[in-house]
Amino acid sequence: MTPIEMAGKLGFKVVHEGEGASREIAGIYCCDLLSIVMGRAKADDCWITVMANVNTVAVAVLADVACVVLSEGMSLDDTALEKARAQNVCVLKTDRPTFETALAVQKQMEQS
Repeated sequence: MTPIEMAGKLGFKVVHEGEGASREIAGIYCCDLLSIVMGRAKADDCWITVMANVNTVAVAVLADVACVVLSEGMSLDDTALEKARAQNVCVLKTDRPTFETALAVQKQMEQS
């Protein structure tokens, strides 16, 4: 399942599509401490976080995640959105809490 397909099925807002229509989600990673994400998130993970700044986009690139899902209604600032556009990072958004977001993504992955 691609991030864009997942967003449509779960009602997530697409903040920036990036490579979201062409990458496949292989797993889920939830963490807000960027230094841990850099070392532990795997390529093609769906990374769920409340961190919504330019450093989040940089870590998404370093970790090579399929997408970033901003939970709890968080929004990228203008600088972070420009970085996401420049780096072609898929960023999605939901008002759901992080745990509920992860459960919904996992359930959708199991159904796909």
